Amino acid sequence: MHLADRRRAKRIVVAQLAATLAAALLLLLLGYVHALSSLAGGAIATLANAWFALRVFSGYRAQQPERLLGRLYGAEFQKLLLVGFMFAVTMIWMRPLSAVALFGTFMLVQLVPIVVTQLMDG
Repeated sequence: MHLADRRRAKRIVVAQLAATLAAALLLLLLGYVHALSSLAGGAIATLANAWFALRVFSGYRAQQPERLLGRLYGAEFQKLLLVGFMFAVTMIWMRPLSAVALFGTFMLVQLVPIVVTQLMDG
């Protein structure tokens, strides 16, 4: 992977963190339950995507392109397991919980890479 790809991945993760914090602050107007649930949903998405980026971009050598596909599949599988685990832990331990804020912010943060990529390319 090129250094530019690593920078792009870092910018996306930072933008996801910023979107998480912005959503949580905005939902603070509705109450702390909504804000904390939003923070949890955004954190789940951001941490999972950061894990994916770390797994894909660390230790990769251009001389080994055949290993890239395996890394991508492995990282995506790990990311899905991590998301499932973090949602389960959040739903079990976080009481009270706003499911709309949790899943809404999770989905919002998942859309951030599209916006960041469009802004960087455009």
